[in-house]
Amino acid sequence: MDPHLKQPDIPWVMRTYAGHSSAAASNRLFRANLANGQTGLSVAFDLPTQLGLDPDDPRSAGEVGKVGVPIAHLAHLRQLFDGIELDKMNTSMTINATAMWLFSLYLALADEQGIPYHLLAGTTQNDIIKEYLSRGTFIFTPEASRRLTVDLIEFSVVHVPKWNPINICSYHLQEAGATPVQEVAYALATAVGILDAVRDRGRLGEDGLAKVVGRMSFFVNSGIRLIEEVAKMRSFVALWDELTRIRYGVEDPKFRRFRYGVQVNSLGLTESQPENNVYRIMLEALGVTLSRDARARALQLPAWNEAIGLPRPIDQQWSLRAQQILAYETDLLEYPDIFEGSKVMEELTAEIVDAARSELNRIIEAGGVFVQIDEMKAALVRAQTERAHAIETGAQRVVGVNLYQNKPESEQESVLVNPDTKTYLSADTAEVAQLIEEFQAFKLLRDEHAVQAARDHLLRVAHTDENLIEATLALAKVGGTTQDWADTMREAFGEFRAPTGIHGGDGVRRGAMDSLVDRLRHLPGGPARLLVAKPGLDGHSNGAEQIAVAARDAGFEVIYQGIRQTPAEIASVARDEDVDLIGLSILSGSHLELVGTLFEELRSRSVSVPVIVGGIIPDDDISQLTALGVREVFTPKHYQISQIMAQLVDIVAQRRESSQS
Repeated sequence: MDPHLKQPDIPWVMRTYAGHSSAAASNRLFRANLANGQTGLSVAFDLPTQLGLDPDDPRSAGEVGKVGVPIAHLAHLRQLFDGIELDKMNTSMTINATAMWLFSLYLALADEQGIPYHLLAGTTQNDIIKEYLSRGTFIFTPEASRRLTVDLIEFSVVHVPKWNPINICSYHLQEAGATPVQEVAYALATAVGILDAVRDRGRLGEDGLAKVVGRMSFFVNSGIRLIEEVAKMRSFVALWDELTRIRYGVEDPKFRRFRYGVQVNSLGLTESQPENNVYRIMLEALGVTLSRDARARALQLPAWNEAIGLPRPIDQQWSLRAQQILAYETDLLEYPDIFEGSKVMEELTAEIVDAARSELNRIIEAGGVFVQIDEMKAALVRAQTERAHAIETGAQRVVGVNLYQNKPESEQESVLVNPDTKTYLSADTAEVAQLIEEFQAFKLLRDEHAVQAARDHLLRVAHTDENLIEATLALAKVGGTTQDWADTMREAFGEFRAPTGIHGGDGVRRGAMDSLVDRLRHLPGGPARLLVAKPGLDGHSNGAEQIAVAARDAGFEVIYQGIRQTPAEIASVARDEDVDLIGLSILSGSHLELVGTLFEELRSRSVSVPVIVGGIIPDDDISQLTALGVREVFTPKHYQISQIMAQLVDIVAQRRESSQS
């Protein structure tokens, strides 16, 4: 019997996650990637856009165009998709708190081009739970966010039937430390929270709820533990089918299909010997493509140098080529599921299914995902602490980091990184400056009366139970901006500060740092106080949380108030709490601007305290940070957190001892 499929499978949608500097610059990148054989777009938005701020807002300073494309109004979206036919493109938008706004801009652009909504295909991520738990780009309360999420889903299922209105994202949960069981359970708990809300509204009926299930998609992570990742994906498929059939009564197996896309694990990419990341990326891609019954429908791969800086076009092309070789040169798509009947795979899958089902039921019985945010966050911090400690102790081996760290004879750190060649991309400051200038000119010319009328109407609708899409679309068409929409929603719903969860990681390293505890206890001047802070708009808090947890175990009194603090707020806390040391975590590329501003704020308050910085910081910038006054700079290659703690204790001891002399 010929084991081949009668017809090889069609490859998954191939994407690269892209966007930077301006809509025009990102459009050039998109078109180049499409010309290289990319079959779908995955749009990265900058932090001001994700957080409902316009590029000229003071809080956006230094953040515009850094980690994605800035989109403030409809003209920017026109530039972004110039020369790209919306009715022939599958567009994924990684956007959450402002998902309704970006979706409405996309609809407005389609209206301008005369494209019926039923021809639009793509995805809005629209998953706010994982923002509270891991990524930090939330704005509104959980209750308000659920309303916005469900409004987008209901409108899309009726009017934009080929669109995925929510892309439940377990990717960042794994980045935040989630085990396979937690990743499956937390993602499905999010789905239950949203589907229950749609069902309880009762606007779509039973058939409509089945259609919502059929349009829900997931965005997962694939880590380096290849066999475990295959089993995790098979577990997702089995549990989703069970959940939608039993809890929601969906009979059509087509609607119950687990539809998911993937970005493979960026957390596991290393700054040390970054050429090793090429192999990691390909192995992780296999984890979500080997099993035909649980194969990804869309895949985007990171670039080898993402632990160093923003990938260049050539780096993105290289990642795309990896997908193309896997799909077109191997025989992967020619066979049925190669794991069918495997005793090992079936047992491992059943183990994950049972544990994830139990955790999912616990969350549901405790009130559901929207009221379990604090507990889930603490569990993730605990899991991440255990993971980081395992790497530090060597229990979890990472080649080039804690195993085989030897350099080549040339003493060059990497075969791909030449000290004389810049191997990453930076946001184009000239493009950003021009965008801000053009944006300010646009606001002077728009019809302010029409914008205000649209905002007033949007606010009125927000205070009813009507769907907000139509009012949002009206604001988009009259020249409203991202911040116009978000500020109107802030007025209606208020803002939210999510829990830090750092209590979840307490004690993991306590015994390993007894000597540091003893040293701090005997310093003159009372307990040593460390302020851990995240300035700017970056919400990726894993690093800050791990430093805060470890510092407690080392004997510090830790002050950590969560994400998105201004330099002025940090300087005031440093003064009022009389801290010994400030530790900043910045991963958005805005370290030079933010650190410079912080030192100005400290000087204006007559505060003199050592400052350390950690994050994705290129070597070229370290000397500039040092010149600003930073004592130490830590990057992903500094994985031994106990050693970092020892250095912090040294800094505090020197400061205390000098003040006594």
